[in-house]
Amino acid sequence: MIEIIPAIDIIDGKCVRLCEGDYDRRTIYRSTPVDMVKMFADHGLTRIHAVDLTGARLGRPDALRVLEKMASVADVGIEWGGGIKTDADLRDLFNAGGTWAVIGSVAVRDPELFSSWLKSRGGDTMILGADLRDGKVATAGWLEDSPLTAGDLINRFRPDGLTQVIVTDISKDGMLAGPAFDLYTSLMEAHPDVTFTASGGISGMEDIERLDHLGVPRVIVGKALYEGRISLKQLC
Repeated sequence: MIEIIPAIDIIDGKCVRLCEGDYDRRTIYRSTPVDMVKMFADHGLTRIHAVDLTGARLGRPDALRVLEKMASVADVGIEWGGGIKTDADLRDLFNAGGTWAVIGSVAVRDPELFSSWLKSRGGDTMILGADLRDGKVATAGWLEDSPLTAGDLINRFRPDGLTQVIVTDISKDGMLAGPAFDLYTSLMEAHPDVTFTASGGISGMEDIERLDHLGVPRVIVGKALYEGRISLKQLC
């Protein structure tokens, strides 16, 4: 059964959703990140995907105090990304209560550093975040493009212990138009020993059911939850 991971994107301490990664096309929600974590936990969803969008844009963590409050909710694990660039950033993330670190830009710009984190921290806590625009990995909060594909990064880091990868099709993110099914199918066929999380485009339960049928292990659900297209009761 596919694992459902609710998403919380954070700008200036508030819950937001972007459309296609565009910071100027954002929706701000009234509930706080902590309130959302409590609500998700009350419905049995205990793995939360959180992104510090301000940190991703600035290139340094910006919302670790928010993470501390979110992580204080009982029986919840948080996978956290956004602006993690140094050993100190990573240490601060785990000290603030993060369970998993999602690393994107560093994996592209400083692969040796990410390799060292995988070797020292282990693949059970380090997650590669591959955010794709036209098949290539975007960095710096989706503001910059690289020539690398998700497969390039997986092949680079699999020998260092990489086991978990979140793949987001930026063109699908926040658009409620359905995920990139073929992308996940091809990645799973090429890398059967990697646990993939689908992210971006979930519009309803039928999308989740199709991903489950394809064998995708995990899926991140964001806007469809916030906009009421999927209810928390449906996910329990």
